[in-house]
Amino acid sequence: MKESFSPQEYARLLELVQLGMRAVMSRQGGESPHYARYAGIEQKILKLAESHGCSDMVDVGGGGNLVPAAKIETDKELRKMVGESDNDIFWHELVARLADRDLGVEQTTAALSGKPGPPINADGRLKEIEEAYWAEFEKHDLARVLVLKAAKG
Repeated sequence: MKESFSPQEYARLLELVQLGMRAVMSRQGGESPHYARYAGIEQKILKLAESHGCSDMVDVGGGGNLVPAAKIETDKELRKMVGESDNDIFWHELVARLADRDLGVEQTTAALSGKPGPPINADGRLKEIEEAYWAEFEKHDLARVLVLKAAKG
């Protein structure tokens, strides 16, 4: 299959490759176990940049590999998308982890109490806890979050 791209479409494809590789490499960089799966495809797409009128979007990096140019790295729209994505991931992960923790405490407390009672509907209860955290964070952001450090010893 042969597809043709306008320079603007190819520039968007390069942006997608940059966003995708950022997700793959996350905080591990080239040490990511998933990097090798996509690195070859990234190089193929970057090599075609010149023939698609986008040579200014690719540079030669260390070791002779092609890398996205600083123009892509500093693009305001891409940085805004990345920032919004990072923010979204942060809040969802925070709510999910806190809710999982709280549900675990509730289940453990119920099991250790020895009192007979109906079993906790884990999925329903988890959703309730998550909704409470969402309401809290939407209203107060992190202003009322307190971290207690456990004593060592």
